[in-house]
Amino acid sequence: MLSKLFPHPLLTLVLTAVWVMLVNVLTLNAVVFGLILGTIVPLVTAAYWPDRPKLRNPLGIIGYILIVLWDICVANVQVALIILFKRNADLQSAFITVPLELRRPEAITLLAGTITMTPGTVSADLAEDGNSLLVHCLHAPDPAGTVHDIKSRYERRLKEIFE
Repeated sequence: MLSKLFPHPLLTLVLTAVWVMLVNVLTLNAVVFGLILGTIVPLVTAAYWPDRPKLRNPLGIIGYILIVLWDICVANVQVALIILFKRNADLQSAFITVPLELRRPEAITLLAGTITMTPGTVSADLAEDGNSLLVHCLHAPDPAGTVHDIKSRYERRLKEIFE
């Protein structure tokens, strides 16, 4: 019965929290209306989620988020230093291809989004067969090292969470 009323319980909680943050007031009315929205939206959209992703290691998400936040902070400083102190002629921008072991579309989407959110890198394209990701790097003096970093820091963790 509960699974029919709450087809995506985590989404219900997230939508409720987002609503309370949007109204910027923690009142009973805001929480109740958030719960109503958090219940109705997943019910209406449940038909569009026939193959919900299964998380093998849901607690791994916390570690992943912490790593990504740390990397975003570090990359901000690195990009600022590049912009301030590196001549354009010394920049080694590159498109690199990251071979993927991930197969779940949700995991690949999270990886591409993580790369794009990290300053200095942008996910440019996903291969048609889904086996590689094209990434543009602002400064990549060691493309193989960049591929290794992406695979070890992000892809490995996403694989533990989703597959």
